[in-house]
Amino acid sequence: MLQNSYYTGNKYIKVVIPEKAGKRSLMFIIQNRTGCRIKPGMTSYMFNRLSNNLTGESTMGITVYVTRDFEHMSEVAAGVVIKKIIETHKGKDSAVLGLATGNTPTGLYKLLAQAANDGQFDSGRIRSFNLDEYVGLPGDNAQQRVIHPESYAYFMIQEFFGLLQRKFIETRLPCGALIDQKTLIRELRGNKQDWTFQGTDAGKSIVIKAKPASAYLAWIRKDILDGYARKIKAAGGIDLQIIGVGGRGHVAFHEAGIPFKGSTVLLVRLDRDTIANAVQDGHFPTLGDSPNYAVSMGAELVYQAKTVLLMANGERKVDAVTRSLLGDVTPEVPISYGRQYAAKGGDLIYVIDRIAGRELLAARKQLKVKGVNIKDVSAR
Repeated sequence: MLQNSYYTGNKYIKVVIPEKAGKRSLMFIIQNRTGCRIKPGMTSYMFNRLSNNLTGESTMGITVYVTRDFEHMSEVAAGVVIKKIIETHKGKDSAVLGLATGNTPTGLYKLLAQAANDGQFDSGRIRSFNLDEYVGLPGDNAQQRVIHPESYAYFMIQEFFGLLQRKFIETRLPCGALIDQKTLIRELRGNKQDWTFQGTDAGKSIVIKAKPASAYLAWIRKDILDGYARKIKAAGGIDLQIIGVGGRGHVAFHEAGIPFKGSTVLLVRLDRDTIANAVQDGHFPTLGDSPNYAVSMGAELVYQAKTVLLMANGERKVDAVTRSLLGDVTPEVPISYGRQYAAKGGDLIYVIDRIAGRELLAARKQLKVKGVNIKDVSAR
C-alpha cells in the first residue's frame, strides 16, 4: 500500500492506494476517498501523478512562464500577483505578501503600484514582510543604518512603498539595522560556546544556542530572528512570496550550502565574494564599508508561503534556474527545495525570460513528466 498527496483540482489530499491499482480503480479510489468530484480534463493529470508515484518517480505542480525580456517578465509577474491578491481578498480582510529586493522585482513593483493606484486592487488591505536586511551598514546608530541608501528599507521606499497612494496596513523588514556589527563580532569571538556555523560553503548561517551566556546573542536570537518569524506567524503566514535568485541558486541571503532544515530566520555571515561584489558593483566604496552579515528568511520559511513566485532573467541565472528543476534537490542550490514544496501541494510559479529559461525550454518533455508545466508566452 502507498500513501501520498495528490491534486484534486482545488486542493491536495492524502490517498492510500493498492500497489497494483489500474486506471479505473485509481479514479474510483480518488472520488470515493476524497469526496471530490473529478472534473473534465483533470483525470489524465491525476492519473499521471498516481502512476508516477507507483513507479517511484517524483512529480511536482510547478508552472513556468517563459517571457521575452525583463519588461515582459515584469508584466507577466504583475498579472500573477494582482490575480492572487484579488483572490485572497475574496476570502479574508488582508493579503500578506513576502517581498524581495534587488533589480529583478523593480519592474514588477512599479506595475503593482500603478495597478493599486488605478484601483485594480486595494493596497490598504495588504501587509508585507521582506526577505532580508543587512547587518553592518555604515552609520553611528540604527536610524542612520535604516535610512542608508543601500539599506533594503530605503530600497523598498524608493522602489515600491513610496509609489503607493494608499499605503499598506503595515510593512516589515528583518531588524538587521538594530544589530551593531562591531558588537556582534566581539560577542561572537568572546562567546564561541554560544553558537555554531552551519553551511558547507563560504557563506554560513550562525546558529545561536537556545540559552547563550551572551545577553547580546540571546537578544538577537529571541527578538531579531525568532521575533520576525513570530510576526509572520501572527499575520497568518505569507499568502504570496516573491523571490529572486542568486547566480548560485540562493534565495535572499540563504547562501549555497546552508542546510534547509531549521532555516526559518537566519543570521548569516556573508560569503567574501558577496562582500567584494557589493564593492565592485558600486554599492559600497570599500570592503570596510560593506556589511559582513545579514538577517534573512531561510528557504524553509520561504517555502511555507501559500504561493511562491520566483523571478529570474539574464545569463547569470541560467545555471541556477536549470539546476533547480533538472538537477538534484540540494543545499548547494537552495531554490531546488521548491520542488519538495510543490510536491507537497505548494503553488510554485516561475516567471523568467527566454535567456534564463533556455535550458528548460530544451528539456520540455523531461519536465512534463515531472509535472512541470512550461508556458512559453514570449511570442505574445
